[in-house]
Amino acid sequence: MTARSPHDDVLSIMTLAPVIPVLTVRDAEDGVAQAKALVAGGLRAIEVTLRTPGALGAIAAIAHRVPGATVGAGTITHPSQIDAAVAAGARFLVSPGASPRLAQAAAGAPVPFLPGVATASEAMALMELGFRALKLFPAEAVGGVKLLKALAGPLPDLKFCPTGGIDLAKAPSYLALPNVVCVGGSWMLPRQALADGNYATIEALSREASALKG
Repeated sequence: MTARSPHDDVLSIMTLAPVIPVLTVRDAEDGVAQAKALVAGGLRAIEVTLRTPGALGAIAAIAHRVPGATVGAGTITHPSQIDAAVAAGARFLVSPGASPRLAQAAAGAPVPFLPGVATASEAMALMELGFRALKLFPAEAVGGVKLLKALAGPLPDLKFCPTGGIDLAKAPSYLALPNVVCVGGSWMLPRQALADGNYATIEALSREASALKG
């Protein structure tokens, strides 16, 4: 029997809620505040993008201080980020794309990895490495629902988390597709609410997102 690889478990994270919120954080406290509101609203899988200096600290803080959160690291673009993110406490990893070098590193990652694709060729290359769950990015820009419908025929074993340009109005059409498990987005984290510290609004928007069905 073939040994089970950690990235085979990414589907269990994708099924925690219909939406994986994508966070850009200032620092640890900002990350914790956002995560608490998201989890209270029912969104338990949380992707913190590695786009800011405070991202790794926020991942560590969320992992230790937000019960119920399954925190991951997004915007993984280089193999060296894998170990740093896992050491900080990331329980899953997400990339916007997958170069050959990153794809090989992702296949051996110690936690579930959701690599990004934008074409059938990229998806097939990752299938050869054993991946069956992928992120479609940037979803709306590369064809969105129409592309996913087209991919379902020749690549029926693949499941997707489309991310990029998706909001509350567009999410249901994605979630209705049999090859879509969840979507990624940040609409439940409006800039003004974050600036005002209005976490009640974020919790309410998260609850609305968590109730989505295809």
